[in-house]
Amino acid sequence: MFYFLIVLILIIAILMGITVLLQSGKGGGLAGIASGGQTTQILGARQAPDFLEKATWSLGWTFLALCLITTFFIPRAGGGGSILQERAGELPSAAPAPIEAPAQGGELPTANPATPTAPDVPPTQE
Repeated sequence: MFYFLIVLILIIAILMGITVLLQSGKGGGLAGIASGGQTTQILGARQAPDFLEKATWSLGWTFLALCLITTFFIPRAGGGGSILQERAGELPSAAPAPIEAPAQGGELPTANPATPTAPDVPPTQE
């Protein structure tokens, strides 16, 4: 999902760059081209700047929204998943294991020597 959003943001950025470059501050650009020729029939001399301005604003807001949404899908450094995946319970939390409290008397509990500590270790015989 993260990479899909990045590609979508890239496409929107390219389209927004094109729409900005088609505009001109003093009546040039696509609006100036539209005053004569085939473009007048498609967009009209007055509709070209309005369309390009609306397209630029729409692409800009879409770009901003996708950038904000993408922050929730950034993979975490240690966990390999995003915040949303971790909260949904798809990935285990990166929290450390709880520390056991000492037993009565102030000593930590010890392992029973009769039980193996690893699956391949045979039990000791007394």
